[in-house]
Amino acid sequence: MSEPAALMRPYRPSDRAALGEVCVRTADAGGDATGLLGDDELWPELFLYPYVDRHPDLALVVESGGRAAGYIVCAPDTTAFETWFRDTWWPPRAARFPDPGDRPGREADLLRYAHRRGPEDQPHLAAHPAHLHIDLLPELQGQGWGRRLVETLLDALRERGVPGVHLAADPANTGALAFYPRLGFTRVESARDSAVFVRALR
Repeated sequence: MSEPAALMRPYRPSDRAALGEVCVRTADAGGDATGLLGDDELWPELFLYPYVDRHPDLALVVESGGRAAGYIVCAPDTTAFETWFRDTWWPPRAARFPDPGDRPGREADLLRYAHRRGPEDQPHLAAHPAHLHIDLLPELQGQGWGRRLVETLLDALRERGVPGVHLAADPANTGALAFYPRLGFTRVESARDSAVFVRALR
């Protein structure tokens, strides 16, 4: 019997572990980050789990062969989300992922980001208060699933009256840098190391 075709559906709590694997396997500028850190779980603890826990209704999954193999997650109000991350989400996890101080390296950079993460005064936030993360395993890429996930999420944000959305991409992820402009996103100047894209929803 052949495996069922891929399908897009709402997030379920039972997807959590599988999506955590997707997050890790796409965290290295779109490539597999397994083993790059001392604890692979740091990736989803920063970029996936807080979103599906706080806004599960804005999480969509692509299921392939009966298993979650891609997702999109979102925070409709970045300032509120980052405040919650700083005050509520991260403190119980801080002991597992200690502040690295001034230690150099990629893992240390991520840990510093985690311990210092909070609301920022960015010029694009007023018009584009939502932000998203999207990840697909290689077997789902190039089939239109990324576009479907983004457009479905943007429709949900419009229904909520959200005026715009932004995202940050690794400048080394050339696929992402080419993908977002095709979906109507515009790259904007940013003080961040990452490439920031915005899209109006009105």
